[in-house]
Amino acid sequence: MSETTHDGGVAVTASPSTPSPDDGLSRAELAAKYGLTVSGARPGLFEYVHQLWGRRHFILAFSQAKLTAQYSQAKLGQLWQVATPLLNALVYFLIFGLILKADRGFDREVYIPFLVTGVFVFTFTQSSVMAGVRSISGNLGLVRALHFPRASLPISFSLQQLQQLLFSMIVLFLITIGFGSYPKLSWLLIFPVLALQFLFNTGLAMIMARLGSKTPDLAQLMPFVMRTWMYASGVMFSIPVMLKGRPEWIADILQWNPAAIYMDLMRFALIDGYGNEYLPNHVWAVAAGWAVLVAVGGFVYFWKAEERYGRG
Repeated sequence: MSETTHDGGVAVTASPSTPSPDDGLSRAELAAKYGLTVSGARPGLFEYVHQLWGRRHFILAFSQAKLTAQYSQAKLGQLWQVATPLLNALVYFLIFGLILKADRGFDREVYIPFLVTGVFVFTFTQSSVMAGVRSISGNLGLVRALHFPRASLPISFSLQQLQQLLFSMIVLFLITIGFGSYPKLSWLLIFPVLALQFLFNTGLAMIMARLGSKTPDLAQLMPFVMRTWMYASGVMFSIPVMLKGRPEWIADILQWNPAAIYMDLMRFALIDGYGNEYLPNHVWAVAAGWAVLVAVGGFVYFWKAEERYGRG
């Protein structure tokens, strides 16, 4: 079929009866035919893991940048990474050690490293949770501007807290040695303890990141939750000693909570005089179980909402 144009030329057009090769195809079939994908769609679980591995350099660099910037406005700078938990330990010692006599069952040479270890280790979990709550809601500009696996953010914040703890461990070693607990083979247990706690913290941070992405007010509630958890985990006192004479199941529940588990394992590794009698049964199995359960469960829970992060 042809027709004359305004300049006298002849234009050839397709006959109306000529079918298009795309006629009858659904939107999904058209997208598949031309290799189109939904923008921001959630990838499969294993593909998601592969994407995260591809962003490993970003995760590490982001955590280091956040760590450097955390105290950039303070005159003492990075010294606050160590000073903050030390000051907390001093306050707890004055209140619980001297006034409330929560050091019962321990010599002073054991109780002070016991307390400082508990504060440092619990702060690791506490900071990871608080950073996880804000990891999505506090970085919406980044989430909306760039396409990347969103789990990079809570993982990066947990890695930041691990690096901060490693700085603090230097001071913890000095305090432990100063009170008579010298390096020995049991100190090698620090590495598996930190690895298990990091896995647990990361899984918990991803759970809180998803919850916090839709409920920003959760960040205001969490300090009260974490304070309650701290008091129930034996940071300032030995659970079996303090609950002696009470029903055994109460002490078991408190000792099997993950915060108490990781603190007790770190104390067992570092402190002379803190032996097996202070640890619950099957402590390593329980520690590994908490780490795997929360890490895997938290990762899957976060991944299921991947396509919804950053959207109104």
